[in-house]
Amino acid sequence: MSTGVTISSISDYAILGCGSVGYAVAEELVEQGKDVRIIDRDESRVESLRDQDLDARTADIREPEAAELVADRDVVLILASDVESNKRAVEHIRAADNTQFVVARASDPVSGDELEELGADIVINPSSVIAESALRALESGELEYNAGKLAQLVEATDERLAIVTQDSPDPDSIASAAALQAVADHLGVESDIIYLGDVGHQENRAFVNLLGIDLVQWDEVEDRSVYDTVALVDHATSEEMDLPVDIVIDHHESDSEFEPEFVDIRPNMSSTSTIMTKYIQEFDMNVSEEVATALLYGIRAETLDFKRDTTPADLTAAAYLYPFANHDTLEQVESPSMSPETLDVLAEAIANRDVQGSHLVSNAGLVRDREALTQAASHLLNLEGVTTTAVFGIADETIFLAGRSKDIRINIGKVLEDAYGEMGETAGHSTQASAEIPLGIFTGIEISEDTRDTLLELTEEAVKRTLFDAMGVDGSEGSNGS
Repeated sequence: MSTGVTISSISDYAILGCGSVGYAVAEELVEQGKDVRIIDRDESRVESLRDQDLDARTADIREPEAAELVADRDVVLILASDVESNKRAVEHIRAADNTQFVVARASDPVSGDELEELGADIVINPSSVIAESALRALESGELEYNAGKLAQLVEATDERLAIVTQDSPDPDSIASAAALQAVADHLGVESDIIYLGDVGHQENRAFVNLLGIDLVQWDEVEDRSVYDTVALVDHATSEEMDLPVDIVIDHHESDSEFEPEFVDIRPNMSSTSTIMTKYIQEFDMNVSEEVATALLYGIRAETLDFKRDTTPADLTAAAYLYPFANHDTLEQVESPSMSPETLDVLAEAIANRDVQGSHLVSNAGLVRDREALTQAASHLLNLEGVTTTAVFGIADETIFLAGRSKDIRINIGKVLEDAYGEMGETAGHSTQASAEIPLGIFTGIEISEDTRDTLLELTEEAVKRTLFDAMGVDGSEGSNGS
């Protein structure tokens, strides 16, 4: 219907029906230097518009004459309050010229569909526009209030702020922590980013090293009393650290019973990095290249490069960060070298894979780097016909399991919770999850060359049977997918 020109390059507009909405649009267009012609059947209104030096003409928009009066306009906005009149106007415009860009006003979704069928390029519903505007204003107000409260808490820190990430932090958690540290620095408060576990995944290590993000392992903190303010980012508990929590910022709902003074949890956003980007903007900070790169990577990693559960807020945050980020560094982070340990685990997982339908489970054996299980699960998800993977291995008398899924029918986080929630610890969501299960009855067996095969065989049978049952498939007849 419409031509390929962009709206920003257009200068000739027509407004059919100049009530309160039409007049407001006309004023804005004239302010932008556009040439606007107004058509309305109310002669007194037309005279009033002419007195304001506007190009206004009298005609009934329901008649073909109105279409003839705007035949030289590139864009026609049909904005009468009477939807039936708008429908007739669209019909006449399309009958006379099929290249004009037509915007029409509807009153509800049904009339909107009818206007689109008649040929309108864009349909607007003033009630929806007002509601969306009100919600945006409310969101902006809430952010301003939250930013003020967050600043107040951070500035009340006497010694140091502890910014605690999730255990074995992922890019979203690390980036969010780096952003909060930048906010603290902006407010004149010293802080440390603290983590438990280890930073094992190659991409995560490259991420931290290339961006120069300083992380402190909790076990290496000598004087823990210096942290008089504690913030959790992308992380909902500090039970292992036995610290009172003042601030929680996350995009996952928390089951924790403590009540911090400041909580900003937004499940409607796909990453905590998105939330922290909004705070960076609200504080009107000059975001550094390192923080911008970290946040952009955090958003991309959490949304699988905007292919998983991406929201408009994620895209807006990414667009803001993009000009400030170092894209050469991003490329280096996304293409890290693979360690020999990871390669060994991947090879073992490939060799031991058991495929049932589109579900793959594999035993990687005894592992030194449990993060290698995560990478193996991700790589195996690329196998043809495989939509869900789970790779497990044994380390420190614990069974570690990493799961991945691209099957919209399966929530891998719930699968692991159903399978192992009562016997171990699980975490994750619909597309990625992990579990840690004590060896239980096998802990009495000393791991050695003599017991290795027996231990792996018994563990593999128990873990795979439970997992396949939770997935709802029969794992009795194994296949390596070849």
